[in-house]
Amino acid sequence: MKNYYEILEVNQKASKEIIEKAYKVLVKKYHPDVNAKKAQENNQKIKELNEAYEVLSNDFLREQYDNELKKEKSTLENVTFQKESSLNEEQTQKNVQNAKPHKIGSFMNLIEIVKELLRNKPKREQFKEVTKKDLFAMFLTAIILILLGIILWFIPFTNGWMREFLFENPLFNWIGRLFTR
Repeated sequence: MKNYYEILEVNQKASKEIIEKAYKVLVKKYHPDVNAKKAQENNQKIKELNEAYEVLSNDFLREQYDNELKKEKSTLENVTFQKESSLNEEQTQKNVQNAKPHKIGSFMNLIEIVKELLRNKPKREQFKEVTKKDLFAMFLTAIILILLGIILWFIPFTNGWMREFLFENPLFNWIGRLFTR
């Protein structure tokens, strides 16, 4: 099944206006008169664009298409899950070694790591190094924030704000009382 969203280079949540704009831009880009050398390829691309625009610009057809796309995606996920579950341990180890590393240092990355660890036990070894790097990134972030606070303390303009924030804030007063008892 063709993915009309990819053909028009738009997101699935795109509005009709965005779809129409994308269609017009791509039709201008691939018009056979623009590049005579690639006229045949451009004609095929224009046909695909017209087909995609016809479906996605009509609310009823778009809803049906989205439902079919969801069904196809779920069946593909089931097939890949069945294939993955039938892999032996050696193949799983190869997949772990060839897996793309996660981007380090973001909150969403931590959530992805936890989900991945809960799903696939063999990948735990791979994530040990990633989590070490994430912890190091969080430690560096804390140091930078502390240094920023110290710098703001010594700037006259922000000193009053910092004093008010630290000494008149009930949360910080409560924490201070914990340490003074």
